[in-house]
Amino acid sequence: MKLCDLLTDSAVAVALPAKDKSDLLRKLVDLATKSGSVQDPAGALHAVEEREKIMTTGIGHGVAIPHGKTNAVRDLVAAFAVTEQGVDFGSLDGEPVRLAFILLGPKEPSGPHIRMLSRISRLMNREELRAKLINAKSVAEVRALFTDAEHDMFDL
Repeated sequence: MKLCDLLTDSAVAVALPAKDKSDLLRKLVDLATKSGSVQDPAGALHAVEEREKIMTTGIGHGVAIPHGKTNAVRDLVAAFAVTEQGVDFGSLDGEPVRLAFILLGPKEPSGPHIRMLSRISRLMNREELRAKLINAKSVAEVRALFTDAEHDMFDL
């Protein structure tokens, strides 16, 4: 499965305003819900918030990948936002988050969820891609950047 297949137009936002981590998580769940694949938005948010209690998903370099496994979805669901300004996310490197994903997966099987987390992490290790995403002006541009990056990195 490819990230660019999960990120529909309605699941991507550019210049998303967010006051703080909680606000950003709610807005990411709202974006994911627009895909039509989240049956219980409150349950999805709860799963992500519980995962955040274990350890921050702010992985550094201005990136966060909040995620959760929940009965609120039947298949993998993802959303992505470029924040309007940096959001304090308690990231490992202390940097504010500008690039935020949400990944929701069903409780079983775990494999697809873990593989997609790995794929997102590998993509976000690319400094050039992060810079282009932060400067993206449209949803179409964001989606094209992910499509091109996946083709380059994963030989699709």
